Amino acid sequence: MSKETLRQAAAEFLGTFVLVVFGVAVVAQVVLSGQTAGDYLSINFGWGLAVTMGVYCCAGVSGAHLNPAVTLALAVHQRFPWSKVAPYVVAQILGAFVASAVVFVTYHEALDAYTNGSLEVPGAERQLASVTSRSLDKTDAGRRIVAVSSADAKPTAQIWATYPQKFIDGTYLSTFPGGLIDQIVGTALLVLLIFAMSDGRNLAPASNLGPIVVGAAVLLIGMTFGYNSGYAINPARDFGPRLFTFLAGWGKPVFTANDHWWWVPIVGPCVGGLLGGYAYRLLISRHHPPEAG
Repeated sequence: MSKETLRQAAAEFLGTFVLVVFGVAVVAQVVLSGQTAGDYLSINFGWGLAVTMGVYCCAGVSGAHLNPAVTLALAVHQRFPWSKVAPYVVAQILGAFVASAVVFVTYHEALDAYTNGSLEVPGAERQLASVTSRSLDKTDAGRRIVAVSSADAKPTAQIWATYPQKFIDGTYLSTFPGGLIDQIVGTALLVLLIFAMSDGRNLAPASNLGPIVVGAAVLLIGMTFGYNSGYAINPARDFGPRLFTFLAGWGKPVFTANDHWWWVPIVGPCVGGLLGGYAYRLLISRHHPPEAG
């Protein structure tokens, strides 16, 4: 790996860390306070501002992809070097993982107070519908407990990663096709907007205003397409925190709950990013007149 690529990967790590540390923290604040210190709208604004600050941290060095789906779309549609895709993606996932650990340590006492020491995964009861009492897996010398299913569950894994919504009739958003479509649509819109905002031959904002506009795009997606599953629209933002929760005590249910939901926020955004980039090329950039000179 060249020094330039390493420098850019480090910037992606920092930018993604900033994005996720503020984004996950706002969810933690809302959930652990019982929605007395924020609500769904504050989560939307928190994530939008988190994206803005993350982009400001590293855009001048790496371009501030902060999202494997964006990196992939740029490689396919805008000649971003394929040799840099893997370093960028690894850095993004590591940044999200470390940010998750920071939030966990900072909110550890509030988490214990909220859950009384149990770590629960939303929707895990779908795998154990016949279980009416808690299924417990003691860890940390018996102090920490993973509750797979319980009638009085207080799931907290969703503070870090995304899970499908439980609708008002008691059913959940399906993994396929519902969840996959949700992530494809949300990420396609994100990448389409990013391509538009960075197109100097369209109406791109000044470079120092770009992060604000990108953050506004994420805010808009959250306020319009966030209900189904929390609008991950970013494989690193979801997988890094999910891996952290797996290691931090929530265990296997973070990967098995909701019909093995975990792959949806990875595959869906990658497909959606490619489609969003293609849509912008097909309808806009392909039709730019030849440049003079």
